[in-house]
Amino acid sequence: MFDKDTIITEVLEVDPDCAIFFYEIGMHCLSCPMSAGETIEEACAVHGVDCDDLLERLNKFVEDKKENK
Repeated sequence: MFDKDTIITEVLEVDPDCAIFFYEIGMHCLSCPMSAGETIEEACAVHGVDCDDLLERLNKFVEDKKENK
């Protein structure tokens, strides 16, 4: 579903509850103009986070919610 090139706002459009994962890495201004054009990979680089780990967590979260509907 999400990959390194996914824009953060696209993630939040799919599921606003994913915001918690960005807050956890120290990205607190999800509504700022930077996040509108920033990819998951760019956010991870800026915040010193393993991108593959974050992607795994985001994708699992969204998939689990779909399965539990």
